Amino acid sequence: MPATIVLGAQWGDEGKGRVVDVFAEHADFVVRYQGGNNAGHTIVVGDRRLALSLIPSGILYPACTLVVASGTVVDPKVLIAEMDMAVEENLDPSRLRLSANAHLIMPWHRKLDAVKERYLGQSQIGTTKKGIGPAYVDKYARSGIRVQDLFDPKIFAKKVETALEDVNRILPRVYNTLPMDGTDIVEEYLAYAERLEPHIADTSLLLWEGIRAGKQVLFEGGQGTLLDVDHGTYPFVTSSNPTAGGALVGSGVGPKTIDEIVGVAKAYISRVGTGPFPTELHDEDGETMIELGGEYGTVTGRRRRCGWLDLVALRYAGRVNSLTKLFLTKLDILSAFETIRVAVGYRHDDDVFHEFPRQQRVLHECEPIYEDLPGWQSDITGARSFEDLPKEARAYVEYVAERTETPIGWVSVGPERSQMLEIA
Repeated sequence: MPATIVLGAQWGDEGKGRVVDVFAEHADFVVRYQGGNNAGHTIVVGDRRLALSLIPSGILYPACTLVVASGTVVDPKVLIAEMDMAVEENLDPSRLRLSANAHLIMPWHRKLDAVKERYLGQSQIGTTKKGIGPAYVDKYARSGIRVQDLFDPKIFAKKVETALEDVNRILPRVYNTLPMDGTDIVEEYLAYAERLEPHIADTSLLLWEGIRAGKQVLFEGGQGTLLDVDHGTYPFVTSSNPTAGGALVGSGVGPKTIDEIVGVAKAYISRVGTGPFPTELHDEDGETMIELGGEYGTVTGRRRRCGWLDLVALRYAGRVNSLTKLFLTKLDILSAFETIRVAVGYRHDDDVFHEFPRQQRVLHECEPIYEDLPGWQSDITGARSFEDLPKEARAYVEYVAERTETPIGWVSVGPERSQMLEIA
């Protein structure tokens, strides 16, 4: 079946937006299936640089339908602002389709997110404070507010009133914060309804009909595998499932529809926020990766933590997602290094781990076991085929493919589309 999932195989920020942008040229639908405006992606085309957080990356292709599916949580103000930005860039957001079943991020979600992080102090998770987690909490507590509720003002107002009864008991008593007034919230959100109405759809049905008709469907995950709420480095994770299983649940399609599952990974590794990171570098090499790689978050601008590629984690991502191929990005950044290190295991006390450990404590305390590979120390940004790369760079890519037991179909040597090289 003509459907492909593209997802992050690390802690997010792997370059998925650029990858989806390239694949979207041949797609009829690009689907965002989970997360919210905590997951940004940047697309570079010539002198155009688009930073998006909700609108799928296929926005650059006029024939592509853009789907924000039911597994997402949506801040309507942010979505409308992105639509306006698209118009300013001479792009057409009328192709956007938003699931009526997607949950709304409400103002109290953002407030709760911010005050809870503040009160956690040194134990904070490192959220983007966009209200994502609290919105998912309400969803699974079956007290959330969905997009479809905007179109029944009485029901919407009642749901806001009910939600604030609980929220306004918590804010002053637990967080010493003023309660919130529902009247302004209802007025604000009902104003969004008129703007969003042309875009609302049963997106599960829309995708099912497209797949039956032989259309090309591309599923785009936010964040990355190691941030998955079930399979990531909990509790330092996101509040949804960026993994391949999340694509099915979040979009409302069945597993038999999926043809390819492509994991995107950097040639090194990074993460934003707190949490365990076995190969993190605190030296000059780490600084080089940050500066050459422009390692600052799309949504928050936060400085990312960087380290050598972790094959234990990458093999784990291959297993939990059933990856069919890898797309290796930012290979050019490693041109700065005479020797390139790769973690092939973890050492903790007297134990050695070659598979991802089940205990969080091991990830916090372990030391990586490295293998060293020769660098190439030459500019590879001008390469336009895999064969153009130095033999050491090709050997590095082949080594990663062999150790992960996953074929690498593409590598990138720069931000432009022409710098993404397909491997035969």
